[in-house]
Amino acid sequence: MKTNLISKSETSHILQLVSEQWKQELPKIKNLKVHFIDENSQLMIGNGITILKIKNKYLPFLNQPKILEKFPSVTVDMGAVKFMCNGANVMRPGIKKYSSFSTDDIVCVVEESKQKFLAVGTAMIDSSEMEKISKGEVIKNLHYISDTHWEVAKTI
Repeated sequence: MKTNLISKSETSHILQLVSEQWKQELPKIKNLKVHFIDENSQLMIGNGITILKIKNKYLPFLNQPKILEKFPSVTVDMGAVKFMCNGANVMRPGIKKYSSFSTDDIVCVVEESKQKFLAVGTAMIDSSEMEKISKGEVIKNLHYISDTHWEVAKTI
């Protein structure tokens, strides 16, 4: 795996993009260290923050509970956990409760018993539509516990 320390100006530019996508302020960081996982994904680490870039999407990494808590979330029942940890998208029947979000927002998935973060994805529908439906996909699962990115991060 290739690793680069990127310049202050490039770090600043990336943090600006991330801040816009996440719709929240990020701490000032001088340099990010970028680990190239494969041709479509990178892990960016710097001073207390870990960012996962998949294609053009910046996602909070699952080992960052303080950051993940700032995002909208859905809580899934225990029956959905094993599917989530195998990369399945979040289906409406498995969702017990949820906060407000819009289509394409980054949404965190939490399991109901211990309130642990399981996955990060993007909303496929608006949360206001959730009460009207009883089945179908709601969250596209992009990063989950035990995925390739999670396993690679353990070695860094």
